[in-house]
Amino acid sequence: MQIQLVAIGSHGDVLPILALGVELTRRGREVVLAAPAPFAALAARAGIAFHALGTPVAYDRAIRHPDLWHPRRGVSALFAQVSDLTEETYEWLARRGRAPETLVVASSLSLGARVAQDKLDLTVVTVHAMPLLVESRHAAPLLPGFGLARLAPSRLRHWIGRGADRYVIGPAALPRLNALRARLGLGPVRRLRHWWNSPSEVLLMFPDWFAAPQADWLPQVVQTGFPIVDHLGDTDTLTPELTDFLERGPAPLVFTYGSAMRQGQRFFATAIALCRRMNRRGVLIVPQGDQIPARLPDGLIQVPYAPLSALLPKSAALIHHGGIGTVAQALAAGIPQLIVPVAFDHFDEGERVRRLGLGATLSRRRFTPARAARALDSLLGSPEVGRRCRDARSRMAGENGVSSACDRIEAMIAA
Repeated sequence: MQIQLVAIGSHGDVLPILALGVELTRRGREVVLAAPAPFAALAARAGIAFHALGTPVAYDRAIRHPDLWHPRRGVSALFAQVSDLTEETYEWLARRGRAPETLVVASSLSLGARVAQDKLDLTVVTVHAMPLLVESRHAAPLLPGFGLARLAPSRLRHWIGRGADRYVIGPAALPRLNALRARLGLGPVRRLRHWWNSPSEVLLMFPDWFAAPQADWLPQVVQTGFPIVDHLGDTDTLTPELTDFLERGPAPLVFTYGSAMRQGQRFFATAIALCRRMNRRGVLIVPQGDQIPARLPDGLIQVPYAPLSALLPKSAALIHHGGIGTVAQALAAGIPQLIVPVAFDHFDEGERVRRLGLGATLSRRRFTPARAARALDSLLGSPEVGRRCRDARSRMAGENGVSSACDRIEAMIAA
């Protein structure tokens, strides 16, 4: 059986699906990955056949959109990019896929795969990498732009989410999606966050101790564990300069604001001031150097990319945006994290980390050197936080989310 992998989004969306491809290939399966064009090099390095969706120019234009990282307006900017790739994804699958010889494994935003399932009767496995994407009345996630909602009962948060479906997500995503479906002779989608779940199987790539299963989850939902996939990024080793930096002094603070962020100047300016205030060394992971000064103070180093599984065990704490993949890397390393959420799932991940006693959150407005220093001093000085972080590291060591997910995929092939 052919396995077609589809991933739409940034590194946090694509790398988990790429990791599934690597593991399935190791098991002797034939796979091909369709993803935004800039990820061709990563697929080639991993030895995975690749089909480019869109162009590098279009991808770069999308991630530079000024509204992309706004807590509310970001949804419209995101689904403009997704809509551009939906029909292209469907057409690619229509050319390649024939039921029952084809199994499609698709990330949350790969809406063209769901269209292909409805039109062509392909078997599709939906992969959700973050708890935000799973609806529940009993444990509703925290949506971006509704920070005070964390104090509200779960049912109220759930209805806030239903309102977001109707007034924010629907208007941004459904017009172009339903226009495509109409051309294909399919009925309209009424609510995206329900329809995007494959009726065949939905894999949740996060463990039950991070997001407990709920009685009102869909029956086809299966939880695996976190995918630790940073080794599939730009490099799987630390640079000699960074290795030398780590060896020449105490464990540093590490700062990252996500691979796709192009508006991190204020975050990194605060990071530099924070290190000076706390008299701590710092590593700034900044893909684009124009977000930081050309010359950094002593005790700081900038790198465009570093595999966190190699860097974080040698670090004191991680300060970041709250992407689920970055959260998982800090948990695996057993270090505390301070989350400064931006948009999308960041607020929900930050709240989960805070509730588990593994870190703290500060809003972008409150992320100042003084407040961040107090938060980090509290985290780093707390024996209880240290114990909880070590427990999380032990749990992570006993899990393999990628392998577990591939077990489920192969079980569907055998069924």
